[in-house]
Amino acid sequence: MSHTAFLAAAILAFAFPYVYAATSDQWRGRSIYQVIIDRYALPEGADPNQCPSGSRTWCGGTWNSLRQNLDYIQDAGFTAVWISPVSQNYEGPATPYGDPYHGYWIADASQLNSRFGTSDDLKGLSEELHRRGMYLMVDVVVNDVMATSITPDLSTYMFKEQSQYHPYCAIDWSNTTSEEQCWLGDTVVPLPDLNTEDPTVVAGFGDWIQSLVKEYNIDGLRIDGEHVNIDFWPVFCGKAGVFCIGEVYGSDIDDAALYQGSNALDSILNYPMYTALLDAFTLPGPQNMSAVADMIGQEAAKFKDPTLLGNFIENQDIPRWANISVDPQSLYNAMVFNFMTDGIPIVYYGQEQGFSGNTDPYNREAMWPSKYANSTTYQLITTLNQFRNFLVNNTQWATTPTQVLTTSPYGIATLKGDCVSIMTNIGSPPQNISIPVYTPYLASASLTNVLTCEQWPVGSNGTINAQYSLGGVPLVLYPTTLLQDSGLCGNSDTTTGSATYVSSALCIHRPVISLLTVLSSLLLGFLSSFW
Repeated sequence: MSHTAFLAAAILAFAFPYVYAATSDQWRGRSIYQVIIDRYALPEGADPNQCPSGSRTWCGGTWNSLRQNLDYIQDAGFTAVWISPVSQNYEGPATPYGDPYHGYWIADASQLNSRFGTSDDLKGLSEELHRRGMYLMVDVVVNDVMATSITPDLSTYMFKEQSQYHPYCAIDWSNTTSEEQCWLGDTVVPLPDLNTEDPTVVAGFGDWIQSLVKEYNIDGLRIDGEHVNIDFWPVFCGKAGVFCIGEVYGSDIDDAALYQGSNALDSILNYPMYTALLDAFTLPGPQNMSAVADMIGQEAAKFKDPTLLGNFIENQDIPRWANISVDPQSLYNAMVFNFMTDGIPIVYYGQEQGFSGNTDPYNREAMWPSKYANSTTYQLITTLNQFRNFLVNNTQWATTPTQVLTTSPYGIATLKGDCVSIMTNIGSPPQNISIPVYTPYLASASLTNVLTCEQWPVGSNGTINAQYSLGGVPLVLYPTTLLQDSGLCGNSDTTTGSATYVSSALCIHRPVISLLTVLSSLLLGFLSSFW
């Protein structure tokens, strides 16, 4: 290449940067581990006893300490990590509600939270995740900021003009406009509501998120969705250029479904299904298994793409499952449902360790007292992830809609791809109950229960009987001959561990329209006359 051609190519490389952007299709096959940075891992030498349950102050977790403890997450088979917000938070005396250890009390969104580390630390975390073939999802807050009065000093925020905020008002939860424009929080710790209809706010947030995603090579965003005008999201997510999953809190599926689509977000957290899982599996509880079957049907009809919804049973806003349901088998069955049906499974840190805190702050416990044990739940998750990753990488399972095969008062059976999953709500004690399931398999078919490696017979007319003489364990059945190369149940594994889960993110060519772009184009035309 001539010197002039090399110069032109170098200029174009700067003017048209290449950014790795993970699409919805690529996120569909991921499984996500959710972390509150302050509570996941301590830096070396820190006091492990400084964070008692219910603590509302800083405990010391950082981006670096997460990076140094990724093996635990990757060894469980997770292929993405969702971290709490990275933006600068309130910096001042402790409030009556404690300190902003959680990251959601935004001050200046355009600045990083120095409590969690430096810019290089966050880049290091992103780079290490990508080296392992894992995605980085960052939580962002755009609906409000944090204050200590209803007349805050706006000069400390990213947006400094009064017109860029809605006037103070208390929320009327029966009115959508009020939910979008009035202030969350209370008069003790109010959260001034940003005017996301204002063009300067829209443009400012767009420029900020585009820069953040590019600077830290972020693969996806988790964002509050319900308290912002819905037409804000296509512009914001378009500027981000990555997968956006929002939180729409509540069980109303018609309201939730409005937030998925080209005129809204790529996905939302599946609160309607979470509510159905509570009704079906918690012990004690209604044990209404038909609620789950009904929700599968409703979501197929009302959501643009149920296979992109975020499946969860715990997060930072709701009680831990073990606080609601006393039987561990209820947890196992609900988790199997979330992994083996439509959607992206999300596990909140500590869920695998049986954490049992109620609401905030007790559901935001420190992780290190668990010693990151290889618990029964951790082992179950590892198997589910390994199997799901195998299906995603080798079949069309991820995009194949879930079908309900059978529903009874005691359980539900689903078919997704070639996999039959049978979940029950009877709990741990053995019971003289069986659930007959009619499958598309022939009587001569050989199935394997992936969770135990037990061979499972198929009867006449493709009937499978789930029997619970050993208690209410979940079943995940797959044709034995198709498990080759899965690494499960004595089959060889063509991979060498989760480190081989290579990111399939496409190299997206994003032109930056700027003076540099124009000049480089003119220069290229000029130099071409010498080639």
